[in-house]
Amino acid sequence: MIEIQDLTVRFGGVTSLNQMSVHFESGTCGLIGPNGAGKTTFFNVLSGFVRPSSGSVRAFGDDLLAIVHYRRARWGLRRTFQTEQAIEELSVFQNVALVHEHGGQAAKSRRADVLDAMSFVGLDADPEAKVGTLGVGQRRLVEVARAVVGRPKLVLLDEPAAGLPDVETSALAEVIRQIPARTGALTILVDHDMSLVSACCETTAVLDFGELIASGPTAQVLRDERVMRAYLGTAEVA
Repeated sequence: MIEIQDLTVRFGGVTSLNQMSVHFESGTCGLIGPNGAGKTTFFNVLSGFVRPSSGSVRAFGDDLLAIVHYRRARWGLRRTFQTEQAIEELSVFQNVALVHEHGGQAAKSRRADVLDAMSFVGLDADPEAKVGTLGVGQRRLVEVARAVVGRPKLVLLDEPAAGLPDVETSALAEVIRQIPARTGALTILVDHDMSLVSACCETTAVLDFGELIASGPTAQVLRDERVMRAYLGTAEVA
């Protein structure tokens, strides 16, 4: 479980997150909202890239904000980014193995763990193939493999399906649904594809202009009039 209490982030005169308080339980949880709502800022706080002005974050009983940012990978935090982070000149195996190494996992299990992560996400590329030679869909799977390799506690997925065709998005949805059961990690998904969020997430929280406006079972949240007005652009209940 992750407990967020009164989390506030300010950049100069702009308040990116304003007293955000929410609990994320086990499983896969969604975090949605319009562009600029504060979703990536929230991920950056959890990752240690942004220091909040105030508030607290407790993850599995630990004070996450008290953990130095470069130690959070060893603690068990993994994430993907809107822009790909894999190094094109390195092989698929090397890219996934780098995360395994920085996560403090045992070297003796590295090869098995990396190949297991590749298999889990459905990445059928040659492990020795350079990432730069792969197609868009396979590169996205490399990013997800990097997020689940080893023993993560918390997996943050920032628009992992952006730009993918429907068939590949559906396959990725199945992988995302299985991450908690396969790894034991709490998973938080940020995406603008409501069909993907609905397929993967039992619960969802919604941000708008840095304010938490709804949180609860995904189907219920997506029917909330405040969410429809702020994010979906309509107050009509389907």
